[in-house]
Amino acid sequence: MIEVKNLTKKFVSTLAVDNISFKVSDGEILGFLGPNGAGKTTTMRILTCFMPATSGTALVDGFDVFTQSVKVRKRIGYMPENVPLYPEMRVSEYLHFRAKLKGVPGRNRKIRVDEVIRRCRLEEVKDKIIAHLSKGYRQRTGLAECLVHDPKILILDEPTIGLDPTQIRETRRLIKDLGKTHTLLLSTHILPEVEMVCDRVVIINEGRIALEDTVANLIGDSKQDAPLGLEVKGPPREIKAVLESIPGVMRVRYEEAQGAGRFLVEGESKMDLRAEVFNRMAKNGWPILEMVRKSRTLEEIFVEIVSTEAHERGPGQ
Repeated sequence: MIEVKNLTKKFVSTLAVDNISFKVSDGEILGFLGPNGAGKTTTMRILTCFMPATSGTALVDGFDVFTQSVKVRKRIGYMPENVPLYPEMRVSEYLHFRAKLKGVPGRNRKIRVDEVIRRCRLEEVKDKIIAHLSKGYRQRTGLAECLVHDPKILILDEPTIGLDPTQIRETRRLIKDLGKTHTLLLSTHILPEVEMVCDRVVIINEGRIALEDTVANLIGDSKQDAPLGLEVKGPPREIKAVLESIPGVMRVRYEEAQGAGRFLVEGESKMDLRAEVFNRMAKNGWPILEMVRKSRTLEEIFVEIVSTEAHERGPGQ
């Protein structure tokens, strides 16, 4: 549905997007991640025909964003980070107005507006003036505006920014539900959000793609290589020595805890040590109070990638 090839955008002396390529498949929810200034918003503005690229190509549902922008705009719903609303209008009035601008036929306009009001859970505020709405309801109104012309593709830039925890959960559920019927490109700084709703991630840093993979692969690989967190009741020195003697164990770290010892057991890549650790502790009569894989989160993976790239490039690069 979205295909980006060798896309580059330069502003005078600043290279905002540097020769990036990626795809978003039909029905996929892609998390488009990166630190501030990485080039995410610039890329999304190019895809939504808000600005041209310096070079490269971008297709949306098979249409070129540079030469067929009218056809592209009909197929996308774009929600920028700061949602542009008319605060003096009522919610339903605003949605009818936007539906008319987007070419929704008069006979279908009320049906579409009623549908997006229901889907975005705006029923109780549909007759309220937008200026009087909470941040959460304004975000939902912006999302309803994206949907009113029934686009195939949604491009959402920080859809949960500024929301409270309850509003964030509701918006996440809505995005997940929208993923059943739409293709989504989602930009966010909230990494647990990506784990919950996205199928695949693209991490962009300093205008370049630093990583592209499925969420399942990233989290799965992290779990397989994760160290083993262990809480055992018994003599710490002896426990540590026994753990270090297990084949495949690379390192054991000890941390004193109330009534028991906590150990972090690092093993060889993709080696599952749990059964042997259990057997050794049971053989010595040391009760295991807790045993869990200390897998990295997507947030930790993200920080590691961005920090590593910055270190490799060095200052001023």
